[in-house]
Amino acid sequence: MPNPFRLGFLSHLRGRADAEQAYQESLEIFDAADRLGFEAVWVAQHHFKDMGGMLPSPFPFLAAVAQRTRRLRLGTSIVVLPFEHPLRVAEDAAVVDTLSRGRLELGVGSGSDADEFEAFDVDINSRHQRTTDGLIALKRALAGEALGTDGQRLRPPVPTLGQRLWLSGLSIRGAQYAAANDAGLLLSRFVGTEEQAAGQAQEPVAVAYREAWGDRAAPPRIGLSRGIYLGDSRQDALRQIEKYAMGGIPADLSPEAFCQKVHIAYGPPNDVAAQLAGDLVLPYTTDLILQFDPIHPPLARILEMLEQVAKEIAPALGWRPN
Repeated sequence: MPNPFRLGFLSHLRGRADAEQAYQESLEIFDAADRLGFEAVWVAQHHFKDMGGMLPSPFPFLAAVAQRTRRLRLGTSIVVLPFEHPLRVAEDAAVVDTLSRGRLELGVGSGSDADEFEAFDVDINSRHQRTTDGLIALKRALAGEALGTDGQRLRPPVPTLGQRLWLSGLSIRGAQYAAANDAGLLLSRFVGTEEQAAGQAQEPVAVAYREAWGDRAAPPRIGLSRGIYLGDSRQDALRQIEKYAMGGIPADLSPEAFCQKVHIAYGPPNDVAAQLAGDLVLPYTTDLILQFDPIHPPLARILEMLEQVAKEIAPALGWRPN
C-alpha cells in the first residue's frame, strides 16, 4: 500500500549562535532526515534577520545538502520572487537540480515581510504583480523556451523541473492561481485564529485547489506545513517550549496560549499524532511538512525529535519509510 504522503521537514535555519553554526547543524539535521527515511527537506528564505532565520540564499545551501544526501527531495519554501530576477532563479535552480540529479522542489511566492520589502526598496503593494510577472518568465525559462532575440535558452536544461514548481497560497483565489499554473500548493501553518485551527481555515482552500486542478493526468500536489514539539508529557513539552522559544514567549501569553496562537501541536508522540490525524487538510495532503520552529532546542534534542517523527508519529498516520 503506498504511503499517504511524502514526509518532509522544514527548517528556518534559526540558531542561538552565528550563521556558520546554524548552517552546520542544519546539515547534520538533514543528514539524519535522509537516514531516517524522510522524503524531503525544505528551507525557508529570510533576509536581514538574525534569530528570525539565517538563510537569504537557499540554492547554495541546498547544493551542499545535495552532496551529503542520497534520496532527499530539496525544497524551497519559499523563494520570495518579488526580490529576485526570475531568470537568475531559474539558473540557480537548474544548477541545484542538476547537481542533485533531479531532486529539487522549487517553491516560490510573494512574501509578506514589510521590513524586507522596505530594505529592498520594493513597494509591498506591487508584490502580487511582480510575482505574476516573475512566474511567467520563470516558467518560460524552465520549459526551455527561447530567451531574447538570439534564441538563448536556460543552461543547464532542466526539462522536468517545471513539473516540480510550487506556489504558496493563503486564499481560495491563491489556490486557484496555483492550479492554473500547474503548480503544487504550499499551505502555511500561520493561518486561522486562536479559536480556529489552521485546518479549518485551509480546508476550503485545499478543496478549491483540487477542484481547479480537475482531471489532469498529473495528480494535484498539496504541501501541508505544521508545527509540532515533543516531550514525555504535555507539561514536559510546554516546559521545553518555554525554555527554547526563539525570542521568548510574550509576557502576556502562557506557554499553552502561545502554542495555540502559533499553531503548535505539542506533547508525547501519540498525542501529537492524534492532533495531526484530526487536521481537516491531512486527507488532501500529498506532502506533510513538519517543523519545530519557532522552538530551537539543542541539536541533540532536535535529532531525537526527528527520530520520533519518523519512528512514531508518521507511522501512526499510515506512513512507512521507503
